[in-house]
Parts: sequence; C-alpha cells; structure tokens
Amino acid sequence: MRAICLASAVLLGAGALTSCVPAADAANRTDFGFNVLPSTVRAGGEITLHVTRNRACRGEAAVDSPAFDPVTIPPDESWTTVVVDWDAKPGAVYEVEFECDGSSGIARLTIAGGRPTHHPARHPTRHPNKGVHAGEGGTLAGFDLKEIGLGAALIAGSLGVAYHFSRRRTDGDAG
Repeated sequence: MRAICLASAVLLGAGALTSCVPAADAANRTDFGFNVLPSTVRAGGEITLHVTRNRACRGEAAVDSPAFDPVTIPPDESWTTVVVDWDAKPGAVYEVEFECDGSSGIARLTIAGGRPTHHPARHPTRHPNKGVHAGEGGTLAGFDLKEIGLGAALIAGSLGVAYHFSRRRTDGDAG
C-alpha cells in the first residue's frame, strides 16, 4: 500500500512540474537551434541572428520579423547581423521567425526604451563562419516575476498535497 501512495505522490509531482512549462515553448520545438543576440535591444540597434547547422538545417535559413527587414543566412554560414528598424516600439516584444529546410521556430526580440544617440554604421550582413558562438546572452530578459512566483506556488502546493496524501493513513494501515 505504501508503494502505491509513493507512486501517486511521484506522479502528482511530475505532473505539476510538466504543467509549468509555458505552452509557447512547448510548441516551439524545432530540429535545429536558433537565437537572437542580444534578445533585448534599442530601436536602431544591431542584433545577431544565429542558426545551428545540423542535419535538419543544411540549406538557406530565412529569418523574418516585423522589427527588421527579412534576411537569409546562406548554407555555408551560421549567422548574420541586422539593424532593428528605427520605428520599432520601445517595450514591444516582436516575434522573430527562423525557417530552414521545412522546419521553423520563433524567438522573441524585446525593444528597450529610448533610442541610441547615433546611427550605427551598416555592417555587411554576410560573415564568415569563424570562432565559437558561446552563451545564450539575455536569457533572463523574458522572465516575468509574476509567472515565476505563480509557478513556484503551484509546484509548492502540489508537492504539499502529494506529501499529505503519501502520509495519510487509512483505517486498515493503522493496525
């Protein structure tokens, strides 16, 4: 009987943890990696768009967003830079869609308040594939403290309920 209670508590805890995954992230699974660096930038600022080349993304990668003009990353390269439009709204979060060899995914780009004091010089959008592309840069930018608190409360509550049910004894167990 104790094994059944323990199994129930484990399953309830696992269910609570898996239900805390944001639906957008769960639906945003692709066969290739991609990111926007930095994920928060001012209007008129420059960002780097990166795709991870593997079996699922060998061809040309197309990147599109309302925050900048559409670009492509050639098959022999893994990144490019673009300049965010000057009319991008401060505080807005734009979707950046990556598409490669029939697979696609969406990253987020947040526009910071204010504007840069100078216009950045246009750099070529094609770069050789050299060097290490390490780090995730700006991964904490998308966190909302309310959502984190709510998730923590749900997990704590479900663990408390699981503990309560695993410790509760029936009349047949007491003797």
